[in-house]
This record gives sequence, C-alpha cells and structure tokens, in this order.
Amino acid sequence: MPLNSLLRLLLLAALWGGSFLFLRISAPVLGIVTTAFGRVMLGALGLLVWLAIMRVPLRFSGRFWVVAAIGTLTSGLPFLLYSAAAQVLPAAYSSILNAMTPLMGVLIGGTFFGEQVTPKKVLGVFMGLGGVVVLSETGPVALNATTALAVAACLMATVCYALSGFLTKRLISDHGTIDNRAVAFGSQVGGVIVLAPFMLWQSYAAPLAWSQVGAEVWVSMLGLGLLCTSFAYILFFRLISEIGALSTLTVTFLIPLFGVLWGWLLLHERLSLGYALGGGLIMLALLLVLPVFGRLGRSLAPRPD
Repeated sequence: MPLNSLLRLLLLAALWGGSFLFLRISAPVLGIVTTAFGRVMLGALGLLVWLAIMRVPLRFSGRFWVVAAIGTLTSGLPFLLYSAAAQVLPAAYSSILNAMTPLMGVLIGGTFFGEQVTPKKVLGVFMGLGGVVVLSETGPVALNATTALAVAACLMATVCYALSGFLTKRLISDHGTIDNRAVAFGSQVGGVIVLAPFMLWQSYAAPLAWSQVGAEVWVSMLGLGLLCTSFAYILFFRLISEIGALSTLTVTFLIPLFGVLWGWLLLHERLSLGYALGGGLIMLALLLVLPVFGRLGRSLAPRPD
C-alpha cells in the first residue's frame, strides 16, 4: 500500500473513531434527535459543496427515492441509535461495538440474501458476540438495564449498516451507474428527510435553550457533520479508487483503536481490561469473517520468476 494511501486510511479511521467522541460530547447536551439530525444535515451540506467543487453530476437515474430510502439505514437510524447510546456509554464502548458491522453482515447476508456462510464465518460471528458479552460484563461501566439498552442500540445500528450494504448493491449498484459520491449525498438527504419530522416535533414539544449550549458542543457538531461525515466520505471513496474496496475494509480494525484513544485522551475515560478482552475477541472475529488480510498477504507474497 502506498504511503499516502496508508496515511489516508489512518486519517479515515481517526475521523470515524472520533465520531464517537463528538457524539459523547454533543448528545447528552443537545439530545438524541437534535444530534442525529444535525449530523446528517451538516453532512449533506458539506457533501453538496464538495460535489459542486468537484463538478460531480447529481444524476440518480430515476432512483433518487430508492437512494434516499436506503439512506434511512445508512445515516438516519444508525446516527439516531448511536446518539442514544452516547448518552450512556463511553466513546470507547460504541467504537468497539461498531466493529460488529461485518459480523452482522454475515448473519443478514446468509439469512436473507443467499450469501455463502462458511463454518469459519459462523465461528467469527459467535466469537464477536462473545466479545460483546465480555465487554459488557468486564468494562468500566456497570451493566444494568440502561447500559444494556445502549449496547443493544449500538448493535441495532450495526444491523442497519450491514443491511444497507446489501440493499445498496441490489437496488442501486446493480441497476445502473450512479456515482458513489452522489449515492453518499443522497443517503444523507434521506437521513435528513426521515429525521426532520422528529426534529420539528422536538422543537415544538421540548425546545432547546440554545443560548446555554457551550462552544465545545458546537465544535463537536461541526466535527461530527463536516469532518466525520462529509470529509470522511471524501477520504473513503478516494481510498476505494486508490487501493480498492477490500483493502479499504481494513479501516474496520482501526476505528476502535482511535475510539478508545480519543476517549482516553480527551474525555479522560478510564481504560479497562474489558476493552482489551472484548475488543480483542471482536477483532479476531473480524479476521475470520473479512478475507482482506488473506488476500493482501497473497498479493504481497514473493512470486516465482
């Protein structure tokens, strides 16, 4: 992997790991709906500006509403669920649980989309679920009904991400040549559409005292929407074009490391053996499920002349 691509991969992991830090700062102050809506709105605006600068045509081949509907799963619901979890769980917890997305993909793909499920993948899924149990039982946050619901919210978000991947391929990628960057923008618009009614209701029923919102919350929201969403998508698609989708998946292994690091450095979250045990099991599970390291190893191995 070229050095520039490696640096971009690390930056992408740092940004997506940092999203859980920003959520932990913003969600307890702004609330679940406002945080999620603000993220998709800023993400959509940032991507719109970028697409205009790059002169990427917003052509959806008559499938805009399909893209927007899938955006409910790629942006709206996951951002809402992670915002809810951020009111209870440390940033490190959510970032580690986010790594369950490929494992959920195995379950969903095998159950609903006819994907081949090998014994190795099944073992990986159970190992990953075991990692969730270990993290919940041994982490620095006491396990009770509230934290259990927050963990469940994170896992439901990974289900949304995994399901959206299959639906995007079946309903969008296989039905035309819509630019992936336009799909990214459309997904954020879909998130805005689905969350807007809830945002309007909350603004009416429980208006927020905006004058009491501190500067760190505003900075966190800007970071969440513009850096961790808009700019992260730019890096993501740049990496796919440079090193391929499979190699870009290695970011999944790096996000929890940055999630734990940022939580420890900036929020003074207490490190725990549970992070190493639970997170380690989930990382081993990913090694079983994702073929990326095996293929990378074969591509880098010496070849006979």
